[in-house]
Amino acid sequence: MAHLTSSPEDKNRWICIYPAYINSKKTVAEGRKIPKDRGVENPTITEIRDVCNSLGLPVAVENTKMYPRDQNRDPTFKGRIRVQMKDKEGSFLSEQFQSRRAIMFYVAETIPKLKSRTQRQGGGDQQSGAQSSGKKKNKKGKK
Repeated sequence: MAHLTSSPEDKNRWICIYPAYINSKKTVAEGRKIPKDRGVENPTITEIRDVCNSLGLPVAVENTKMYPRDQNRDPTFKGRIRVQMKDKEGSFLSEQFQSRRAIMFYVAETIPKLKSRTQRQGGGDQQSGAQSSGKKKNKKGKK
């Protein structure tokens, strides 16, 4: 017999987290739900999913969904994450996370610490990447 937590009806009761909810680049009118100073710059659904998975909470990714207030139809901003906070009896799965805001704060706080973010910051933008590759060529020429 299938477990109840995997049925689509139950997933409708899970909380939704759109990247716009924790994006520090968005305004409240554009959908940000946490203070700007506690948000994260341009989070992706993959990053949100990874952080929620690390918590051990059941997660569902919905790639085809779009945040209604988001004017940007770019596929990189597409999708939402559903997170199960309560079991079928209504008790919380985690003592630490008893509100959707608590989960959003944790996700926004953790995303900058992800390997994908720390490596990206070290590399910088494309211009500095091009400059560093130019320096590498010079070093090779000197040897």
